[in-house]
Formats: sequence, structure tokens, C-alpha cells
Amino acid sequence: MRIRLASLLVLTALLTSPSVGKDKKKSSLPEYVLRATTALVVINPDASDRLDQPRSNATARDNVEKALMQWGRLRLVSDGQESDLVIAIRTGSGNSMVPALKGAPVTNRPGVIQPTDDGVRLGGQHGPPPPSSDPSMDPNNPRIGKNDGGSEDMFEVYRGGQQYPLDASAVWRYVAKDCLSAPNVSAVEEFRKAVANAEKLQQQTKKP
Repeated sequence: MRIRLASLLVLTALLTSPSVGKDKKKSSLPEYVLRATTALVVINPDASDRLDQPRSNATARDNVEKALMQWGRLRLVSDGQESDLVIAIRTGSGNSMVPALKGAPVTNRPGVIQPTDDGVRLGGQHGPPPPSSDPSMDPNNPRIGKNDGGSEDMFEVYRGGQQYPLDASAVWRYVAKDCLSAPNVSAVEEFRKAVANAEKLQQQTKKP
């Protein structure tokens, strides 16, 4: 009985005592995000434009690209080029029941994937498949429906270098009202902070 009681006391002491050595937290972002030097910004295939704002997602994409260029950490690439990261954006409607235009092509923008009779093209050349393999998104057949993409803006980061990067899980996501709006573009600012914090934690783990 005494031996059993002593064992329980020792076990309790081990579980409640502070761990020996310095506690080192793991980075919240994977290493490949911190090493990334290039990024492609795309409009999420599930995005919908409100009828009264038919270019809301295209405008948000421009806002994000400008904010990323001001940050200066990532070099932006055009559609069809391989990148370390793929950033997918989607504007919110403020009301999920607002009528929306789904599948509408974004035109008159340098480097954007535009519809053709036999697929998609980048400028005057044929490009690769879009970042998602979702067959329901047909840019040649825009349709009116309810905006089921969410009431708030969304900014997602995916690993690049894959055929369909958006089919994987996002490595980082930020959802907030008007977070893709200029001039602040708070989604990019929050991502910048996340990268800075991850690098700080990384440096702490390398210290002896």
C-alpha cells in the first residue's frame, strides 16, 4: 500500500512540475511560406459579384496585389506562371441573400485568364488549367443566383507548385468585413504580421 501511494505521489509530481528547459513554441506557418519569394493572386472559384458591383472581386484582387507590392516581400507572377504561394481572394456581400453574378469572366486585365472557345488563355497564349479543378465554375456561362460565398471578405494562402493548389487546404486564412478594401487592405497587413511572428518564433527556436 505504501509503495503504491509513493508511486502515485511521484507521478503527480512529474505531471504538475514545470518542464525542464526553455519552452519553444512552434511556428504557426510552415517553412515553405517563410521561404516563399513569389505569389499568384487569384479570385476564388466560389466568388460571386453583386449585381450592383459587378467588378468587386476584380477590384479586390487589384487591391491585394498593390498591397503585396508595397510590402515588397513577394514578387507577383501572372496567371499561368508557377509560384511559391497562391493567394485566393473573395469579396463578401454583407448579405448572403443578395443576388449575385456567378461565373462571370474578369476581362480587360493584363495577365488574367480569359475564356476562349477551347478553354482559357493568358493574353494571346493558351494557359494551364485554373487553380481549382471545380467543374461547376464555367466562365463562359455566368448565371444569376444568391451570393452564397459569405457575407465577409476572405483571404486564403495556399501552397503553390501544384496543378490544383486550391483543392488542398489553405495554410492561412483571414476573414473579416472589408478586409480586401483599399487603402488599408487589412488582410495583407494581418498576413504580414503572421509571417513576422512566425519568423520571430523561428529565430527563438534556433537560439541555444
